[in-house]
Amino acid sequence: MKYVYLLESIEHPEQNYVGLTDDLRARLKVHNSGGSSHTTKYKPWQLITYVAFSDEAKAVAFERHMKTASGRAFANKRLR
Repeated sequence: MKYVYLLESIEHPEQNYVGLTDDLRARLKVHNSGGSSHTTKYKPWQLITYVAFSDEAKAVAFERHMKTASGRAFANKRLR
């Protein structure tokens, strides 16, 4: 399974991050330990939601969409 996930910074709730992974628990630990240069500044993070995909191509396409303006609007309206 591939997981597209949405994180929110606990200390800076206006900061969000969308990612793609095979192992959601391990990836969240990496984000919260400072192991990702894209998210270390706003740690700690909490998981807001995730979507599981059995098709990797669909997961990649959904992640790309979630990183667009319309994807962020969708997340703010429907996934929070």
